[in-house]
Amino acid sequence: MKYFNILSKSEEDTIFLGRKVGAHLIQGDVVALVGELGSGKTRLTKGIALGLDVHPKTIVTSPSFALVNEYAGRLTFFHIDIYRMESISDLISVGIEEYLNTEGVVVMEWADKWPEILPERSVTISIDIVDENSRKIMFSGQHARALSIMDAVRKEIKK
Repeated sequence: MKYFNILSKSEEDTIFLGRKVGAHLIQGDVVALVGELGSGKTRLTKGIALGLDVHPKTIVTSPSFALVNEYAGRLTFFHIDIYRMESISDLISVGIEEYLNTEGVVVMEWADKWPEILPERSVTISIDIVDENSRKIMFSGQHARALSIMDAVRKEIKK
């Protein structure tokens, strides 16, 4: 498994990083987000939406109660939050596999609850709270597609 870390010092940094991720996503990509409440998963997702050309005035919120929010951009963007799901059978019954094998892009919050449902090609982004404003953001993956996303984002950030 390959990985790298980035320190975000503000919500704006986290959104900027998400934008870089979103710019490199293609049809079928899955981003698995991991982090405690308030860590910045939805801020990162807002940035990913911007990188996917979702209109900047679109309000991106966590779909905790709706399960899935869908946004139109250069690709259809599905933002999934499985925090309230109680079992894999719940996920299957709501059609999670259809989203994970879509022609769009998926970002799944709380992906560490049931990592076995994630496609092998997923890139995982874990967010740890360092202090009130700072976050340690860790990218990991092993599939060629995940490595490609990670390499592209790392190159973008070094610019």
